[in-house]
Amino acid sequence: MAGNRGGDAGEGEWLKVAELRATVEAQDPHAKEVDNLTLRRFLRARDHNVEKASAMLLKALRWRREAVPGGSVPEEKVQSDLDDDKVYMGGADRTGRPILLAFPAKHFSAKRDMPKFKSYCVYLLDSICARIPRGQEKFVCIVDLKGWGYSNCDIRAYIAAIEIMQNYYPERLGKALMIHVPYMFMKAWKMIYPFIDNVTRDKFVFVDDKSLQEVLHQEIDDSQIPDTLGGKLAPVSLKNNARINLD
Repeated sequence: MAGNRGGDAGEGEWLKVAELRATVEAQDPHAKEVDNLTLRRFLRARDHNVEKASAMLLKALRWRREAVPGGSVPEEKVQSDLDDDKVYMGGADRTGRPILLAFPAKHFSAKRDMPKFKSYCVYLLDSICARIPRGQEKFVCIVDLKGWGYSNCDIRAYIAAIEIMQNYYPERLGKALMIHVPYMFMKAWKMIYPFIDNVTRDKFVFVDDKSLQEVLHQEIDDSQIPDTLGGKLAPVSLKNNARINLD
């Protein structure tokens, strides 16, 4: 996998990737298992600063060994979160990025167990990343906040999920469309916002109800828009992820 290249990188960027590889492999032998596209994502996440990118990647490798010692999160470990049907797998946007559909109103802070929730985040991120096709590196998330209220508000969980994504899955999120956003959620967002890095902040797009259909059709073909949002595709619950045809 180390020789894998792709995307629109120039020669200068690949030289930086080679420098990053030499730096991290000298400090962690496990880095030899990391492919060049992953190295490039960490490099881009740190504005091509090799020193900062290497620190980020080495931390991610240590985290992965501790958080996912078996290489993947067993389904039974996150079954309670899966049963809540908080996340669905959709189709793909017009550029081929797979779509993840999240329903925060199905998450209740009183029920949340933080270690299990973090494992659930890893499970869903691994699941959506596994669906990213060759030639593409990112996914799109539609966050449907319809019905969200105080019982769903869980600042600690939101921050934990964002930190896992931006620290250990850099440059995987292409865009997050925030839809059906209630006014009270913006109060929670003000508390979450400082914990989001500048690169990730720009990927969150708040869409008002009047513009929703226009934005969806700009981003996604009608055949790939979830039927819950007026499209033709029936999304599949994350708990049925194993049944999804990834071809």
